[in-house]
Amino acid sequence: MEMIQIVGIGLIATVLSLVIKEQKPVFAFLLALFTGIIIFLYLIGKIAAIIRVLENLAEQSHINMIFLKTVLKIIGIAYIAEFGAQVIRDAGQESIASKIELAGKILIMVMAIPIITVIIETVIKLLPA
Repeated sequence: MEMIQIVGIGLIATVLSLVIKEQKPVFAFLLALFTGIIIFLYLIGKIAAIIRVLENLAEQSHINMIFLKTVLKIIGIAYIAEFGAQVIRDAGQESIASKIELAGKILIMVMAIPIITVIIETVIKLLPA
């Protein structure tokens, strides 16, 4: 049911954007941006529920919360970079969108280095000397 509502919002915004785009392209871009923000805010409760479930699973399995928080930050960076790049693409700036994606990928690698380091150290400890 929620997906139907989201698709409905998207379709209405698309039709309005197509009508407005010929007269005022800036307003069409703002409408697309506003629609994206509304859909994100609509889903924020679902995202919070997912994070709570993951935190509970991490506590039950005695996983260090720093790793879970790092993974959640990586996922957040990926979603924000993707959303930002799509908004910039809607404005017709493909080059800037590509740079936002590149920045997101670099930040993800920076955030992942401590986790990769721990995994490599664990594998080295498991190998016979």
